[in-house]
Amino acid sequence: MVDSNTQRSGAAGRIHALEEAVGITVLGQEGVIREAVACLLAGGHGLLEGPPGVAKTLLVKSIAAAAGIDFSRIQFTPDLLPADITGTEILIEGPQGRRFEFRKGPLFGNIILADEVNRATPRTQSALIEAMAEQTISAGTERHELPGPFTVLATQNPVEMEGTFPLPEAQLDRFLLKIQVPPPGEAALVQVFARTAEATPPLPAEVASREQLVALIAEVRSVEIPEPMLRQVARIIRATDPTGPAGTDSARRNLRLGASPRGGEAICRVARVSALRAGRHYAVPEDLAWALKPALRHRLLPSFEAEARGLTGDALVADVLHDLPDLPAEVEQVLDAIDH
Repeated sequence: MVDSNTQRSGAAGRIHALEEAVGITVLGQEGVIREAVACLLAGGHGLLEGPPGVAKTLLVKSIAAAAGIDFSRIQFTPDLLPADITGTEILIEGPQGRRFEFRKGPLFGNIILADEVNRATPRTQSALIEAMAEQTISAGTERHELPGPFTVLATQNPVEMEGTFPLPEAQLDRFLLKIQVPPPGEAALVQVFARTAEATPPLPAEVASREQLVALIAEVRSVEIPEPMLRQVARIIRATDPTGPAGTDSARRNLRLGASPRGGEAICRVARVSALRAGRHYAVPEDLAWALKPALRHRLLPSFEAEARGLTGDALVADVLHDLPDLPAEVEQVLDAIDH
């Protein structure tokens, strides 16, 4: 019989193997890879934001290849209709006469690349919310279950670029993490340029089967979070509420909307992944600290004044939470490291 420590060590090894396999193809983005893999293992969805050409699409394709799961791509455009992504009923002629048959759309996959999601109209973006929230889609009067595991990794160019539609707050909140994808460093760029002789970058070899991935996702859910840490997460979420009694002074000055309870759930879910990645069956403050920025940076809606001052994203998270006393030292270090 395999003891629990050996099982955890095996899970940590599989997580590292998955990240390393993706890193062979996607160069110089170790932090981005870790966060994207965490979305998959936590059973959530990720929003990848960065300028064009920083390997956002390649990252999603590589994760699907390394994890041995079905990959589906949707290129979002202003003329894309909801039925183009969910599927539609078509009229079929048969021996028994005419009947309607549902033809599945590209949402029926395990890992969905929603490429340039903010180029679609709000109507089509809204069609994505049901799938992300319920893992089902509606077509006519019928509801259809989507396959599991099911993860949407959406790419987004900065919203100030021409031809984009800002995502509504309700849809942003459905993303477990917002993952910032920066340009790679000089050493990684040299490697990228060296392989331009290849027609396309080779995708990584499969390092996990679908069954192993499903088991790993289930194992993530079994990781324990001590009650004092859960209280810390609750304090952090309440501190971001600009109208609540626990909101910090910075939250009242700089926020129109704070993080919802779903933000706290996101911190806990990816903290479990971080703990299992370290070979532990319980989370510690370092796991909470790692989850903080990607889980909250898209959930704090700045006031117009804060936005005009450039106080957004990670800087806004740090500013709001620095007023909160008695945070774990690891969380304080993360906040201190954010460059205002």
